[in-house]
Amino acid sequence: MKALALLLLISGVAVAGPHKKDPPKKEPPAPAPAPKEPDPPPPPEPPKAPPSANQRIVGVLDVRVEGVPPEIAAQFQQQLEAQVDTKHFWLAPRSRMHEMMTNSTKWTEGCVIGKCLSEVKRQTNADLVLLAALTGAGTSFGYVVTLVRTDTGLVLAQESERCDVCTVSEALANATLATVKILDAVPDQLPDEHAMQAAKLAAVQTTADKELAEAKHHPHAVATGILITGLAVAAGGAGLYFVQKDAGVAVAAAGGGLLLGGVLALTF
Repeated sequence: MKALALLLLISGVAVAGPHKKDPPKKEPPAPAPAPKEPDPPPPPEPPKAPPSANQRIVGVLDVRVEGVPPEIAAQFQQQLEAQVDTKHFWLAPRSRMHEMMTNSTKWTEGCVIGKCLSEVKRQTNADLVLLAALTGAGTSFGYVVTLVRTDTGLVLAQESERCDVCTVSEALANATLATVKILDAVPDQLPDEHAMQAAKLAAVQTTADKELAEAKHHPHAVATGILITGLAVAAGGAGLYFVQKDAGVAVAAAGGGLLLGGVLALTF
Protein backbone atom coordinates (compact mmCIF):
# COMPACT_ATOMS: atom_id res chain seq x y z
CA MET A 1 0.00 0.00 0.00
CA LYS A 2 2.78 2.43 0.89
CA ALA A 3 4.57 1.44 -2.28
CA LEU A 4 1.47 2.25 -4.31
CA ALA A 5 1.13 5.67 -2.69
CA LEU A 6 4.77 6.46 -3.33
CA LEU A 7 4.42 5.42 -6.95
CA LEU A 8 1.40 7.67 -7.43
CA LEU A 9 3.27 10.60 -5.85
CA ILE A 10 6.24 10.16 -8.17
CA SER A 11 3.96 9.92 -11.19
CA GLY A 12 2.19 13.20 -10.27
CA VAL A 13 5.48 15.03 -9.88
CA ALA A 14 6.68 13.68 -13.24
CA VAL A 15 3.46 14.79 -14.99
CA ALA A 16 3.43 18.21 -13.36
CA GLY A 17 7.09 18.83 -14.22
CA PRO A 18 9.18 21.65 -12.74
CA HIS A 19 7.48 24.93 -11.80
CA LYS A 20 7.88 27.60 -14.49
CA LYS A 21 8.42 31.23 -13.63
CA ASP A 22 6.05 33.81 -15.04
CA PRO A 23 7.60 35.87 -17.94
CA PRO A 24 8.71 39.37 -16.90
CA LYS A 25 6.19 42.05 -17.55
CA LYS A 26 7.08 44.48 -20.33
CA GLU A 27 7.30 48.07 -19.27
CA PRO A 28 5.06 50.40 -21.29
CA PRO A 29 7.01 52.52 -23.79
CA ALA A 30 8.04 55.90 -22.53
CA PRO A 31 5.99 58.75 -23.98
CA ALA A 32 7.60 60.63 -26.87
CA PRO A 33 9.20 63.89 -25.79
CA ALA A 34 7.18 66.95 -26.58
CA PRO A 35 8.41 68.81 -29.66
CA LYS A 36 10.77 71.64 -28.82
CA GLU A 37 9.26 75.03 -29.34
CA PRO A 38 11.16 77.16 -31.87
CA ASP A 39 13.30 79.91 -30.52
CA PRO A 40 11.49 83.22 -30.45
CA PRO A 41 12.46 85.60 -33.26
CA PRO A 42 15.03 88.24 -32.36
CA PRO A 43 13.53 91.52 -31.27
CA PRO A 44 13.16 94.04 -34.08
CA GLU A 45 15.87 96.62 -34.39
CA PRO A 46 14.95 99.92 -32.80
CA PRO A 47 13.84 102.52 -35.33
CA LYS A 48 16.63 104.61 -36.72
CA ALA A 49 16.79 108.10 -35.30
CA PRO A 50 15.84 110.78 -37.85
CA PRO A 51 18.66 112.83 -39.35
CA SER A 52 19.85 115.82 -37.41
CA ALA A 53 20.40 119.29 -38.81
CA ASN A 54 24.13 118.56 -39.13
CA GLN A 55 23.70 115.32 -41.10
CA ARG A 56 23.47 115.20 -44.89
CA ILE A 57 21.06 112.54 -46.14
CA VAL A 58 22.63 110.02 -48.54
CA GLY A 59 20.24 107.49 -50.04
CA VAL A 60 21.34 104.08 -51.30
CA LEU A 61 19.33 104.12 -54.52
CA ASP A 62 20.66 101.01 -56.24
CA VAL A 63 22.99 98.11 -55.39
CA ARG A 64 23.46 95.74 -58.31
CA VAL A 65 25.22 92.41 -57.91
CA GLU A 66 26.23 90.07 -60.71
CA GLY A 67 28.27 86.89 -60.43
CA VAL A 68 28.34 87.15 -56.61
CA PRO A 69 25.90 85.86 -53.97
CA PRO A 70 22.77 88.06 -53.74
CA GLU A 71 23.26 88.60 -50.01
CA ILE A 72 26.39 90.63 -50.85
CA ALA A 73 24.10 93.60 -51.53
CA ALA A 74 22.78 93.56 -47.96
CA GLN A 75 26.28 93.00 -46.54
CA PHE A 76 27.57 96.01 -48.46
CA GLN A 77 24.93 98.25 -46.93
CA GLN A 78 25.55 96.85 -43.44
CA GLN A 79 29.31 97.41 -43.67
CA LEU A 80 28.79 100.90 -45.06
CA GLU A 81 26.37 101.73 -42.25
CA ALA A 82 29.00 100.65 -39.71
CA GLN A 83 31.83 102.69 -41.27
CA VAL A 84 30.19 105.87 -42.57
CA ASP A 85 30.81 109.10 -40.71
CA THR A 86 27.48 109.41 -38.91
CA LYS A 87 28.43 112.83 -37.61
CA HIS A 88 28.07 114.24 -41.11
CA PHE A 89 25.96 111.68 -42.98
CA TRP A 90 22.65 109.91 -42.46
CA LEU A 91 22.51 106.80 -44.63
CA ALA A 92 19.10 105.75 -45.92
CA PRO A 93 19.14 102.05 -46.97
CA ARG A 94 17.84 100.99 -50.35
CA SER A 95 14.68 99.45 -48.90
CA ARG A 96 13.81 102.70 -47.13
CA MET A 97 14.48 104.78 -50.24
CA HIS A 98 12.21 102.65 -52.39
CA GLU A 99 9.55 102.62 -49.69
CA MET A 100 9.49 106.43 -49.66
CA MET A 101 9.49 106.61 -53.45
CA THR A 102 6.28 104.56 -53.67
CA ASN A 103 4.44 107.76 -52.76
CA SER A 104 5.62 109.37 -55.99
CA THR A 105 3.63 109.30 -59.21
CA LYS A 106 6.56 110.69 -61.22
CA TRP A 107 9.50 108.46 -60.31
CA THR A 108 10.23 105.13 -61.98
CA GLU A 109 12.63 102.35 -61.02
CA GLY A 110 15.10 103.15 -63.78
CA CYS A 111 15.79 106.70 -62.63
CA VAL A 112 19.34 106.71 -61.25
CA ILE A 113 20.86 109.81 -62.90
CA GLY A 114 19.67 113.04 -64.49
CA LYS A 115 16.84 115.48 -63.90
CA CYS A 116 14.43 112.77 -62.71
CA LEU A 117 16.40 112.65 -59.45
CA SER A 118 14.80 115.94 -58.44
CA GLU A 119 11.75 113.86 -57.53
CA VAL A 120 13.94 111.69 -55.30
CA LYS A 121 15.10 114.83 -53.51
CA ARG A 122 11.51 116.03 -53.10
CA GLN A 123 10.31 112.73 -51.64
CA THR A 124 13.31 111.82 -49.46
CA ASN A 125 15.22 115.07 -48.81
CA ALA A 126 18.39 113.25 -49.87
CA ASP A 127 21.09 115.56 -51.22
CA LEU A 128 23.03 112.63 -52.68
CA VAL A 129 22.24 109.13 -53.86
CA LEU A 130 24.62 106.19 -54.04
CA LEU A 131 24.78 103.68 -56.88
CA ALA A 132 26.87 100.55 -56.38
CA ALA A 133 27.66 97.60 -58.63
CA LEU A 134 29.61 94.53 -57.51
CA THR A 135 30.47 91.90 -60.10
CA GLY A 136 32.50 88.74 -60.20
CA ALA A 137 33.56 85.78 -62.30
CA GLY A 138 35.72 83.00 -60.91
CA THR A 139 38.43 84.68 -58.84
CA SER A 140 37.99 88.06 -60.52
CA PHE A 141 35.86 90.67 -58.77
CA GLY A 142 35.20 94.34 -59.29
CA TYR A 143 33.07 97.22 -58.12
CA VAL A 144 31.87 100.67 -59.18
CA VAL A 145 30.47 103.14 -56.64
CA THR A 146 28.97 106.41 -57.86
CA LEU A 147 27.73 109.42 -55.93
CA VAL A 148 25.09 111.51 -57.72
CA ARG A 149 23.57 114.86 -56.78
CA THR A 150 19.78 114.94 -56.64
CA ASP A 151 19.48 118.68 -57.35
CA THR A 152 21.29 118.58 -60.70
CA GLY A 153 21.31 114.85 -61.48
CA LEU A 154 25.05 115.07 -62.16
CA VAL A 155 27.76 112.67 -60.97
CA LEU A 156 29.70 114.16 -58.06
CA ALA A 157 32.28 111.38 -57.57
CA GLN A 158 33.03 107.83 -58.64
CA GLU A 159 35.45 105.06 -57.66
CA SER A 160 36.01 101.74 -59.42
CA GLU A 161 38.44 98.84 -59.22
CA ARG A 162 38.87 95.32 -60.52
CA CYS A 163 40.97 92.56 -59.01
CA ASP A 164 41.90 89.53 -61.11
CA VAL A 165 42.83 87.29 -58.16
CA CYS A 166 40.95 88.01 -54.95
CA THR A 167 37.92 86.93 -52.95
CA VAL A 168 34.45 88.37 -52.87
CA SER A 169 35.03 89.41 -49.26
CA GLU A 170 38.06 91.46 -50.30
CA ALA A 171 36.12 93.10 -53.11
CA LEU A 172 33.27 93.89 -50.72
CA ALA A 173 35.65 95.45 -48.19
CA ASN A 174 37.36 97.52 -50.90
CA ALA A 175 34.02 98.73 -52.26
CA THR A 176 32.97 99.82 -48.77
CA LEU A 177 36.24 101.69 -48.19
CA ALA A 178 35.97 103.40 -51.58
CA THR A 179 32.45 104.57 -50.76
CA VAL A 180 33.55 105.96 -47.41
CA LYS A 181 36.42 107.72 -49.21
CA ILE A 182 34.22 109.58 -51.70
CA LEU A 183 31.74 110.49 -48.97
CA ASP A 184 34.50 111.94 -46.79
CA ALA A 185 35.61 114.07 -49.76
CA VAL A 186 32.19 115.68 -50.23
CA PRO A 187 32.47 119.41 -49.43
CA ASP A 188 30.15 120.96 -46.88
CA GLN A 189 28.80 123.23 -49.60
CA LEU A 190 28.15 121.51 -52.92
CA PRO A 191 29.48 123.50 -55.88
CA ASP A 192 27.02 125.55 -57.94
CA GLU A 193 27.23 123.73 -61.27
CA HIS A 194 25.22 126.35 -63.18
CA ALA A 195 27.31 129.23 -61.85
CA MET A 196 30.54 127.42 -62.71
CA GLN A 197 29.38 126.77 -66.27
CA ALA A 198 28.22 130.39 -66.65
CA ALA A 199 31.60 131.60 -65.41
CA LYS A 200 33.35 129.45 -68.01
CA LEU A 201 31.16 130.89 -70.75
CA ALA A 202 31.84 134.43 -69.50
CA ALA A 203 35.58 133.77 -69.64
CA VAL A 204 35.27 132.52 -73.22
CA GLN A 205 33.26 135.58 -74.18
CA THR A 206 35.79 137.93 -72.56
CA THR A 207 38.63 136.34 -74.48
CA ALA A 208 36.70 136.60 -77.71
CA ASP A 209 35.83 140.28 -77.08
CA LYS A 210 39.49 141.03 -76.46
CA GLU A 211 40.48 139.38 -79.72
CA LEU A 212 37.85 141.35 -81.60
CA ALA A 213 38.98 144.62 -80.05
CA GLU A 214 42.58 143.99 -81.08
CA ALA A 215 41.57 143.21 -84.64
CA LYS A 216 39.02 146.01 -85.19
CA HIS A 217 41.26 147.94 -87.62
CA HIS A 218 41.80 144.94 -89.87
CA PRO A 219 38.66 143.70 -91.68
CA HIS A 220 40.11 140.31 -92.45
CA ALA A 221 41.26 139.94 -88.85
CA VAL A 222 37.79 141.02 -87.68
CA ALA A 223 36.22 138.28 -89.76
CA THR A 224 38.66 135.81 -88.28
CA GLY A 225 37.83 137.06 -84.81
CA ILE A 226 34.10 136.64 -85.44
CA LEU A 227 34.75 133.13 -86.68
CA ILE A 228 36.79 132.29 -83.57
CA THR A 229 34.13 133.81 -81.32
CA GLY A 230 31.42 131.77 -83.02
CA LEU A 231 33.36 128.56 -82.52
CA ALA A 232 34.02 129.35 -78.86
CA VAL A 233 30.45 130.34 -78.03
CA ALA A 234 29.00 127.37 -79.90
CA ALA A 235 31.32 125.02 -77.99
CA GLY A 236 30.33 126.67 -74.73
CA GLY A 237 26.67 126.29 -75.60
CA ALA A 238 27.18 122.59 -76.27
CA GLY A 239 28.72 122.22 -72.82
CA LEU A 240 25.90 124.17 -71.18
CA TYR A 241 23.35 121.96 -72.96
CA PHE A 242 24.24 119.06 -70.68
CA VAL A 243 23.66 121.19 -67.59
CA GLN A 244 20.71 123.33 -68.67
CA LYS A 245 19.15 122.25 -71.94
CA ASP A 246 17.23 125.39 -72.99
CA ALA A 247 20.07 127.79 -72.17
CA GLY A 248 22.54 125.53 -73.92
CA VAL A 249 20.50 125.51 -77.12
CA ALA A 250 20.24 129.32 -77.08
CA VAL A 251 23.96 129.86 -76.53
CA ALA A 252 24.89 127.30 -79.15
CA ALA A 253 22.55 128.99 -81.65
CA ALA A 254 24.15 132.37 -80.95
CA GLY A 255 27.56 130.85 -81.48
CA GLY A 256 26.38 129.33 -84.73
CA GLY A 257 25.25 132.75 -85.94
CA LEU A 258 28.63 134.28 -85.16
CA LEU A 259 30.34 131.35 -86.84
CA LEU A 260 28.29 131.84 -90.02
CA GLY A 261 28.98 135.60 -89.95
CA GLY A 262 32.70 134.97 -89.73
CA VAL A 263 32.60 132.56 -92.64
CA LEU A 264 30.69 135.05 -94.80
CA ALA A 265 33.03 137.89 -93.84
CA LEU A 266 36.04 135.84 -94.82
CA THR A 267 34.39 134.83 -98.09
CA PHE A 268 33.56 138.34 -99.25
